[in-house]
Amino acid sequence: MSTESKNQASIPPYMKAFSGSLGGVVEACCLQPIDVIKTRLQLDRVGSYKGIAHCGSTVVRTEGVRALWKGLTPFATHLTLKYTLRMGSNAMFQTAFKDSETGKVSNRGRLASGFGAGVLEALAIVTPFEVVKIRLQQQKGLSPELFKYKGPIHCARTIVREESILGLWSGAAPTVMRNGTNQAVMFTAKNAFDVLLWNKHEGDGKILQPWQSMISGFLAGTAGPFCTGPFDVVKTRLMAQSRDSEGGLKYKGMVHAIRTIYAEEGLVALWRGLLPRLMRIPPGQAIMWAVADQVTGLYEKRYIQTAPL
Repeated sequence: MSTESKNQASIPPYMKAFSGSLGGVVEACCLQPIDVIKTRLQLDRVGSYKGIAHCGSTVVRTEGVRALWKGLTPFATHLTLKYTLRMGSNAMFQTAFKDSETGKVSNRGRLASGFGAGVLEALAIVTPFEVVKIRLQQQKGLSPELFKYKGPIHCARTIVREESILGLWSGAAPTVMRNGTNQAVMFTAKNAFDVLLWNKHEGDGKILQPWQSMISGFLAGTAGPFCTGPFDVVKTRLMAQSRDSEGGLKYKGMVHAIRTIYAEEGLVALWRGLLPRLMRIPPGQAIMWAVADQVTGLYEKRYIQTAPL
């Protein structure tokens, strides 16, 4: 077996998971305001906000600067857990898809591994955390005592009491489609950009500079939002809605929501919030990979020669 094949098998999933968790914490703290603005724009059905800048300034003027970090606790927790699961499970899936003779993972294998990791994170972590985050973010005003939800724990308890435990998985279908597609594209593109731009192959012991990781991560994070815009809008609408006085829901599911939004608001509405997603996801991936690549790079440099197959 070649040295390259041996090295490619040497980075354990737990190290990938650990690197992702650290990257998630840093990303959440830096980019939470953009996520709040994105959610407000996606929930704006009457045109209250004229764009990203107007939305942000309106929130600050009417609710204070701290409102831009509403939902930070569930967002940071969810990002940390999500990246831990995403990076670790993707590494495990890639191990399963490696060629038994060469030890390499094909692009098809990377796509399948990324999609599997995205589906797993969507069902296990992303959906319930985003339901709570979105319910908190959609609350407007300067008087917290008037809010329906007093905090993440109270929000989750209220949802379970009023809507059952399944209420925490509102919008699971579009979330699965969004995250699966996003991660399939992202992991494949990140590896391709690392090889193309920096001649970096996993397991070669080479540590990318943070700015190199940020460029690769930024580019890898740009394609997903265009492909998954409708899933993200529908996910937000399904997660934000609660039952009316008669126990009914405006949107009955993913397909019904897509049809209803298209009929009532037009095709463009299905990509509402795309610009703030592009302002958040690529920079978020840049930040996360800058941290994660440093962790895995240091591990490669120190242990790559003696790591087991």
